[in-house]
Amino acid sequence: MNNDKKINNKNLLLIASFLLSTSLISLKTLNFVNIKDIKISGSKLFSKNDLVKNSSLKFPTRLILINTRFLEEELKKNLSLKNVSVSRQIFPFGLRIQVQTRKPVAYGERILSNEKILGYIDADGVFINKQNVDKKNLNKSLIRVFGWKEKYKKKLSEILIAQDINEFELIKITFSPNGFLTLEEKDLKTILLGFNSNLINYQLQIINKFKIEFMKNNFSEKIDKIDLTDPYKPKIKVFKP
Repeated sequence: MNNDKKINNKNLLLIASFLLSTSLISLKTLNFVNIKDIKISGSKLFSKNDLVKNSSLKFPTRLILINTRFLEEELKKNLSLKNVSVSRQIFPFGLRIQVQTRKPVAYGERILSNEKILGYIDADGVFINKQNVDKKNLNKSLIRVFGWKEKYKKKLSEILIAQDINEFELIKITFSPNGFLTLEEKDLKTILLGFNSNLINYQLQIINKFKIEFMKNNFSEKIDKIDLTDPYKPKIKVFKP
């Protein structure tokens, strides 16, 4: 009987201890968090002030009231980030923000409200504002992209990825105001691709074949322009002596 009482007392103590710690944690989440309680990991590019300026965070605010999912989406969009993870923590108390920056593979130019904006573009075709890039790690021989728009991301990504696995070497990618796509390749010169996004993979295959064949025969020196708007009937314009 005495042993049973001891066991019951131990159980009651464990339950009481659990309830007390749970209550303390719940109370802790009601505490106010300030900018000093933010901890950033993953990149040294952004300061605490950068995160606050590019979000709807207002300090002081109660930790439990911070919508982490909404904050992640805000920071991802406003800072051109590849990924963001935000978590509320009790011990140590504060807001933990882990960021993953995007790696630029091209210089970019876009028009927004009739204003030209310069920046960079990653392999996903995402535009990165220039202040959100660590310029120390930039490759000086980046491709240049003109006329970027949100709706061209997928097409642009396909082009940038294809260049990495094929023989051609692009210098410039241009979307005209009406969406007509033109490439400039190191040896093949100007390449017209047109408007049809569904043809892009086949067009890129043809560009790669042309590059290989023309370089074998030194024919690329004679090329002025290649028209692949209809990739099934390519047209090649050569320099006339």
